[in-house]
Amino acid sequence: MELDAKTGEIQEIDLVKTLREMPEELRGWKSAKKTVKCRNCHAVSVFDAGKVAKNCDFCGSPALVDYEEIQSPIRPQSVLPFKVDQVRVRELIRKWYGSKWLAPGKLKSKALVDTVHGVYLPYWTFDAQVSADWRADSGTYYYTTETYRDSKGHTRTRQVRHVRWTPAAGHVDHFFDDEPIPGTRGVRQDLLRAVEPFPNGDLVPYDTAYLSGFVVEHYQVVLIDAARHGREQMDAKLRQLCAMQVPGDTHRNLRVQAQYRGETFKHILVPVWMLVYNYGARSFQVVVNGHTGKIAGEYPKSFWKIFVLVVLAVIVVAFIVLASR
Repeated sequence: MELDAKTGEIQEIDLVKTLREMPEELRGWKSAKKTVKCRNCHAVSVFDAGKVAKNCDFCGSPALVDYEEIQSPIRPQSVLPFKVDQVRVRELIRKWYGSKWLAPGKLKSKALVDTVHGVYLPYWTFDAQVSADWRADSGTYYYTTETYRDSKGHTRTRQVRHVRWTPAAGHVDHFFDDEPIPGTRGVRQDLLRAVEPFPNGDLVPYDTAYLSGFVVEHYQVVLIDAARHGREQMDAKLRQLCAMQVPGDTHRNLRVQAQYRGETFKHILVPVWMLVYNYGARSFQVVVNGHTGKIAGEYPKSFWKIFVLVVLAVIVVAFIVLASR
């Protein structure tokens, strides 16, 4: 693990140097692990060598095959331990389901929470110091009074808005700290983003003891692709920072020239509780942040409940129309 010899704090790894040549000491899990790949959702799961996996933890499929790698994976530098226990997460999921009025009644009575399980998901985080020059056209609103005739031929006046454009320029210095990029393919990205953030301040150095009894998803987004996504994410945020500096009421033709330096990364594991279930012909996921308890998921909708809502809406609209006559 990458630790500061003096402070014992988790250290960032040089991104450019690592992309050129990955040091072997950064690879491997440091303990015996078994790796399998799901043929259905393609998630790659890692667990203790003595465990036998029957179904995929991400889609529930039994179609698991052994997964062999040419090189050992990049070892995580740190782990965010589980803080929400299984008893608490079952309560959260029951409450979440109870708030979904459109869910079928049968779904709420099923013992779905009995199949909830904990998983560590891979994330990449990126740091960078950015210096950017920007140029844009700054727009200031001004108004003039316009005379016109309405549909009845009456003379009216109204205020018309115009924009006065002037050139503008500026500079932004910003430090991006732990920009997160998910390395998972087993969890839907919209659900995962909905339960973020995973507090980086509570990360601890990687230790296999934290993984005991849990499945770990092997990263499916490799470092070079994650670094590209991270740069795109930083570029978008940097553009917003520059846009906020443009004076006036609006702007156009924003151009940003940025220089990145001191780029570093970490590979971390974050905790989630997952519930995967089938209802009808579809598979559904519920995801709970294992550290904060934030929950997001998908669920089937009852046809009859939707039908009732539509009928009620039609009745209300008809009542309003009749009352206005």
